[in-house]
Amino acid sequence: MKSLRAAVWLLLALSPVISAGEDSAKHLFILSGQSNMAGMKPEVSFTPAVTKAFGKENIIVAKSAYSGASIRSWAKSNHEFPPPTRGRVPKVRGHFYDTLIKGVKGAIKGQSLKTVTFVWMQGESDLNNTAYDVYLKELIWQIQSDINFKDINIVIGRISDCGLDRPKRLEGKKYIRKTQQEFAEAHPRGAWVDTDDLNDKKQPDGTIVHDLHYTPEGYKILGQRFAEKAIALIKANSKRP
Repeated sequence: MKSLRAAVWLLLALSPVISAGEDSAKHLFILSGQSNMAGMKPEVSFTPAVTKAFGKENIIVAKSAYSGASIRSWAKSNHEFPPPTRGRVPKVRGHFYDTLIKGVKGAIKGQSLKTVTFVWMQGESDLNNTAYDVYLKELIWQIQSDINFKDINIVIGRISDCGLDRPKRLEGKKYIRKTQQEFAEAHPRGAWVDTDDLNDKKQPDGTIVHDLHYTPEGYKILGQRFAEKAIALIKANSKRP
């Protein structure tokens, strides 16, 4: 799975803008996270769904994902005191974010934006993180600031039920799942996606294992669910005064 340890980029800047007017403005979708985002190929189910909803010429999809990475590799500040010395603590905070935002800026150069939706699938590498919600807020703020777009829609993939039947780091898993769900539900432009049925892998003896990573069909469904939530948020918020 070496390919999942490198950045995965998909940039679809579809058709040039004739003018900067509302009719030519794009729907931007920023997809990021760790290995389960890396394993989800947007072109399989996500991009076809948003293309059907808004038109090929009206969307931009940008994806950057890294395997085994903490949210601390995207958020640039420390929010844990004292700062953690164990777990997935990067030497340089936010270094994966720099790659993400560079790609996003390249994808939207010369474009005007109608909506921005951030899709986040990450959390398994933060089971010792005591400030996950604060890091999420900072990450969203970074994107808002760097692309100068205030009203961003947020879709969070809640980490799966992998390991919930084992005591090791159980409280950390419960905390991340709870935090992700509550964050999305409290956000005025937020939604979350359930992944508990996407990782069921049948073993040779017939038993089902709730794996860390999803099945091929699971990744296809994940893309569909992300798209459905994103489309619903865009349509709901377009009705706001």
